[in-house]
Amino acid sequence: MKKILTLVAALMVAKCAMGQPYVLSSNLTVNAVIPDNDPSGVASTMTVGGMTAAIANVTVTLDITGGYNGDLYAYVTYDGQLLTLLNRVGQGTGSDPTYTFGYSDAGLDVTLADGASNGNIHNYQSAGGYAGLIGSGGTFTPDSTGGATFAGTYGGLDGNGTWSLFLADLSAGNQSTLASWSLDITTVPEPSSLALGALGVGLIAIRTFKRRK
Repeated sequence: MKKILTLVAALMVAKCAMGQPYVLSSNLTVNAVIPDNDPSGVASTMTVGGMTAAIANVTVTLDITGGYNGDLYAYVTYDGQLLTLLNRVGQGTGSDPTYTFGYSDAGLDVTLADGASNGNIHNYQSAGGYAGLIGSGGTFTPDSTGGATFAGTYGGLDGNGTWSLFLADLSAGNQSTLASWSLDITTVPEPSSLALGALGVGLIAIRTFKRRK
């Protein structure tokens, strides 16, 4: 019984001593005008380095001013993997699903993340108090095709390299400006030295227990 308790204690210490997830936060001020009614759009890139573990999850924050939010299409891409962030938000919503224009609000200050409580950004006007949510850092899930997620798209990849954000205005009207955007990358926790040591004790205990059975 004592041997079993020793083994359990060692494994519990190993579990508790796992390294904490590392979060890299990068912010880029752009102040780039998004060409009106022009699918060529505007792109912005940032280079990430120094990460030593695989990606667990990603969030993207957009600060966009002016224009019509419902005109915008945006995606982020890394290592050949693309995730749609905005796809003419509000288009086809409400009582008329064939409605061709999106929301006419001007400007977005939002974070796009998996599992966000405010729901999908495409229907943000259905969220309570949405005017404040889109202008002061509210969090929504991305307007992705087929419900794609950040973790599902980028999880397991090495996050070092060039990340690109693309935005286009797909309908005539006022111009929007990409003020800034930021990228938060959370990595898979790595075992700490204490965890590895405890795991070693656990393995020794297992071997000893097997020999003495």
